[in-house]
Amino acid sequence: MEGDIALLAKLREPFPANQISKLPKPTKKQTDEVRADFKKGQRCTICGAWHHPDVVHLDYVGHAALTDRLLDTDMAWSWEPLALNSDGLPAIDGNGGMWIKLTVCGVTRLGYGSADGKSGGDAVKEIIGDALRNAAMRFGAALDLWHKGDLHVEEATPEKPEESNEQARRPKLQGFHKTRAALQQATRSLANDLSEAADGGDVTFVDEVLTTHFETIQQLEQEGADWWDHPDYGIKFQIERAKEKVNG
Repeated sequence: MEGDIALLAKLREPFPANQISKLPKPTKKQTDEVRADFKKGQRCTICGAWHHPDVVHLDYVGHAALTDRLLDTDMAWSWEPLALNSDGLPAIDGNGGMWIKLTVCGVTRLGYGSADGKSGGDAVKEIIGDALRNAAMRFGAALDLWHKGDLHVEEATPEKPEESNEQARRPKLQGFHKTRAALQQATRSLANDLSEAADGGDVTFVDEVLTTHFETIQQLEQEGADWWDHPDYGIKFQIERAKEKVNG
C-alpha cells in the first residue's frame, strides 16, 4: 500500500513545458463575430486554430501527455463508465456528458467529461479525454493548471519567534520569478516562443526570444533543475535545437 501511495505522488509532479498545450477560450461574442464574418478571425500562431484575434488561451494537458503520465505511474491503470445505457455502451447524461471511474494503483476516483454540444465520433473522444483529465485532477495531475493563482504558498517556520516576520517576507525563489508557479509559467512561455522561432526559421527571431526571456533563462540555469537540463524537455536543449534548426 505504501508503495502505491508513493507511485501516486508521481501524478502530482509538474508537467514539463513541452507537454502543456494552449486551448483557445473565445467569448460568445467573439465566436459569433467570426461565424458572421470569417475574415474577422485569424490563424493563431499559439494554438494553430482559426479564431478571433483577441481570444484568451488556457494551459492544459492533452490526452496523450496525460496517458503517458498515467502509464509512468501505473502500467495497469484503467477507466470505465459509471453507467451503461440499454445498448451496453457508456451512458451519456442529459447534459451530453459522461461520468467515469479512473483507477490508478488500486485507487478509484470519479471524473466527468463533456464535449460542449459537439456530436459525432470526435465528440465521444473529446468526452473521454475531458473525463480522464477531470478524474486525474482528483489525483492531483496538472492541478496547478486548473488553478488560476499560485496554488501553494509556503509558510515560514522560523527557528526563533522573533525571526517570523523576516522569514515570512522571504521569497520562495531567489531569482527574477519569486514563486515556482511564476517560473513554471515563464518557462512555458519561453518554450512556446522558442518553438515558434524555430518553425519560422529566422535566427534573428531566436535571438530576440533569448533576449526577451533572459531573466527566465538565467534563473532556470541556476534553479530550474529538470526544467533547464532535462535531455528530453529541458530549456537548454530546446535552445540548442532551435539554433540548429534555423542554422540548417
